[in-house]
Amino acid sequence: MAKRPCYRPLERHVGYRTVESPEFTWHPGFAFSQKQKNVVALHDAIHGIDPSAKVLEISSKSLQPLGVSLSAFNLKFPHGGVECSVESVFQASKVFDGGVGPFLELYSHDSREVRHHVQEASAGRRLLAFELDGVRWDLEPKTAFFYHLYIKALLANSKLAEELREFDAFTDIEFNPNRQINCQAAAAAFYVSLCRTGRLEEAMSSREAFLRML
Repeated sequence: MAKRPCYRPLERHVGYRTVESPEFTWHPGFAFSQKQKNVVALHDAIHGIDPSAKVLEISSKSLQPLGVSLSAFNLKFPHGGVECSVESVFQASKVFDGGVGPFLELYSHDSREVRHHVQEASAGRRLLAFELDGVRWDLEPKTAFFYHLYIKALLANSKLAEELREFDAFTDIEFNPNRQINCQAAAAAFYVSLCRTGRLEEAMSSREAFLRML
């Protein structure tokens, strides 16, 4: 048995609420089919307490093409004249002690390749910040840089963003809050809340404005 968070965007205030699902049957294993069974079981558990919830799984394991496209590994935006995934830019923007990073040459590379390269290059070093286009992002609030990147990518993909706004609950079956910090489902919920409260343009006007929203 397992539980996983579901993220619900707020409509009167900027933000989202995290709702832990009821326990559901976990299907162990690394097979793609097993992970999709877990998505179905998680969504069934959510619908058990809120039958009207419009739930979208955002990951490469989603049963909906929209959810797959919105995975941070697949969602891309233009940077430096090329298309870059959210995950690649997030990893390549890391700055470590000893003058390691950011890894400017890796922005447009495959997401998994970038993650592996950064892990090797930073072994034993402490993460200090993120830096993109000369703008430095501190490690607090912990999710700020990832959320900003994710929403930046949504603004570059208007059709996906429009479809995303039709949902009011978001999950990521791969995300475990006990071991991880950044969650694409939570970033999506934050984006939807910014849209519904009319604060999106203000939030994306500057780093300082975005941090105030968080």
